Amino acid sequence: MWDQLIEDAPRFFGPYNLLFLGEALLNTLLLSYLGAAIGFAIGFGLAIGRHPRLYGVLPLRIAATLYVEVFRRIPFLVKLMCVFFAFQLSGAQVSLFMVALVTVVLSAAAFAAEIARAGIESVPAPQWDAAEAMNFSRWKVLTRIVAPQSWRVALPPLFGYAVGFIKSTSIASQIGVLELTYAAKILNTRGFSALLCFGTILVVYFLICWPTKRFGERLEARLGHRAKA
Repeated sequence: MWDQLIEDAPRFFGPYNLLFLGEALLNTLLLSYLGAAIGFAIGFGLAIGRHPRLYGVLPLRIAATLYVEVFRRIPFLVKLMCVFFAFQLSGAQVSLFMVALVTVVLSAAAFAAEIARAGIESVPAPQWDAAEAMNFSRWKVLTRIVAPQSWRVALPPLFGYAVGFIKSTSIASQIGVLELTYAAKILNTRGFSALLCFGTILVVYFLICWPTKRFGERLEARLGHRAKA
């Protein structure tokens, strides 16, 4: 086995395969970080819509709550297939990459909304009362009181979920999206060892996930130190 690995390695890491893996890596990073960033922004908006002291009118609160509770409990693969067939039924001509990106955004929005809600609710009630007594507008309350405090609570856990989305993008290979797992499958069908193909992808996933997680942990420690100061 090891002799075959040593023999296949020069061909496996040839220019064409490296270019192929680079394209797959780029798609994985875009799906993970771009999808998570858009989803987190939408999730923060959902969290604002769920809060009665901000913009949470009852119909909006009900709709946002239903969305969050439903999409948090549906497996990523099921959501991926639902989005895939929804685009097919609508007749919209979109790429498989866009189908996967929309799925990541929908998932990230649901999880981020719950995290952002916890951040908003961490603001002490007397500060809300003081803002109302000073006749602050909802926009001032959000930008001057809620956002500066809630993001310190919400931001670090979001990095943990971002790591989860990096790993979840591998499921997009089920519909043929060219990301790292799908690239490993293709190279394996070309005759390269499965250990070499998927072992390489394992290392690449680690090199993506570990720095992201460490950055989130350092950010959490720094924000916690500032809060105590």
